[in-house]
Amino acid sequence: MSVVNSVNIRPGVNVLAVLPHLNYKPWFALAEFVDNSIQSYIDHKKKLQCIEGKKFKLVVEISFDTPNKTIVISDNAAGIFSSDYQRAFRPAEIPPNATGLSEFGMGMKSAACWFAPTWSVRSSALGERVERTVIFDIEEIVHDRTEELNVLSMNVAEQKHYTEIRLENIRRFPRGKTIQKIKEHLASIYRVFTQESSLSLVVDGEELVYEPPAILIAQSFKSPNSEPIIWKKNVDIDLGEGKSATGFVAIREVANTRLAGLALFRRKRLIMGSADETYRPEEIFGRSNTYPYQRIFGEIHLKGFFVSHTKDGVKWEESEDEFLKKLRKELLDEQMPLLQQAREHRAKQGVQHIRKEAVQALNSIADSLNSTNLSVPTEPVNEEPKTKVDFSSKHENTASTLPELNKRDLEKVEFKLFFRSEAWLVSLELSYADDNAEWLSISSWPSIKDPSPREVVVRVSMLHVFMTQFPTLDESSFKSVLNIAAAMALAEVVATELADEKPSSIRRYTNEILKNQMARRVIGDRQISNDKNTRQ
Repeated sequence: MSVVNSVNIRPGVNVLAVLPHLNYKPWFALAEFVDNSIQSYIDHKKKLQCIEGKKFKLVVEISFDTPNKTIVISDNAAGIFSSDYQRAFRPAEIPPNATGLSEFGMGMKSAACWFAPTWSVRSSALGERVERTVIFDIEEIVHDRTEELNVLSMNVAEQKHYTEIRLENIRRFPRGKTIQKIKEHLASIYRVFTQESSLSLVVDGEELVYEPPAILIAQSFKSPNSEPIIWKKNVDIDLGEGKSATGFVAIREVANTRLAGLALFRRKRLIMGSADETYRPEEIFGRSNTYPYQRIFGEIHLKGFFVSHTKDGVKWEESEDEFLKKLRKELLDEQMPLLQQAREHRAKQGVQHIRKEAVQALNSIADSLNSTNLSVPTEPVNEEPKTKVDFSSKHENTASTLPELNKRDLEKVEFKLFFRSEAWLVSLELSYADDNAEWLSISSWPSIKDPSPREVVVRVSMLHVFMTQFPTLDESSFKSVLNIAAAMALAEVVATELADEKPSSIRRYTNEILKNQMARRVIGDRQISNDKNTRQ
């Protein structure tokens, strides 16, 4: 073991001033430190297991100290050996073995400088009995054109092995949702290592676990009565010149616009496609409103490719088009036509999965309209008066009664509104019973002789093919769809009872209802808000 009193950082002094301007994302910057820990573990695995036992596991911890704007990254890997100190702290010094995760000699330096103007590294190497600390003050180093940094040393027990990096005065300190995104992305990036139990990655006290999506098990769209298939296909693509792509592609059991897509790995570490930033080339996935875009996912391990120096992109050169062409051919194979299945499969489970959002939209509509003051009627649009007719006598058998449904297959609310000088009681129902039912059905149509309020039942089939093509609708989107459905139903009732012979009348009444009833609460709330602002 050599004595280390200083480290030479020449010729990269000026480079350090440029590093804060790199186009990093916080999870990829933090991943640089995790890469170094993993590589140290891999390089010295046998020695670590000899000391700690065969069950030894690498533990990397990342802690956020919000009050002090400090991030600490620590591990129990083999530490930085005295023979590696000069190389480890000199920018762009490529390591002797560049076939692992630490290949550019820039990871720790670039990520640390991107995060913080001041940072330090404290490490004890396996079997060296010395803890060494190096402190970087970038502004001072650049100003004084410092080429050597002092190394602070102290004796420790021989069995100690660890590295701790402290990033202080963080420029871009992660908070709230950003920390949650960091957890999500790091869990995705290092899923292979955590799944094979060689790594425990702990962020802010939480051990990260990657939860793979459930794979669709269903009959082929070509043979609805056939045995269910697990819709997962292994791929092994030779791209020539030592390049290859292996892994799997599958269909998600539940569609997800945010998380579907491919994850691209190299050397077990994810390069592209972490969490909600998945790789979705249009040649495979189509556009964002297509089923493959929402359903296809997979893991592809690349071999023979270079990556960007921030390790968040693949240098395809001329190979990406060939890769996508061959992958598409694999996914169109007749024995397992994955792409066609993703397009054609209609999952009732998908609709049930977002039933909560649909019910929330249903209740939101009822709450909004029930709070409307029925004593103030909405003025109808200007039009020629029409003679009312008794619907029940003029249109026999047109108003059919909707079938009764089990409670588990039905969600419903009632709300009141005032339309065309009359009070209406509307029962809006969502049916989860029959995928062959019409999208929009109406029953209990009132006669003009019925007392106020008028009653009408509107039912929307949630298993209709029109609805199942939108498996990721949220509450706001459902509310829009259901408002339109209710407006169309009421418009049809009014047009029929008034014996309106113009086809455009339903459209006209629909517009009137949407404008004066379904949008009333939004307009009213805005007026209240404006009044408050005026008073202030």
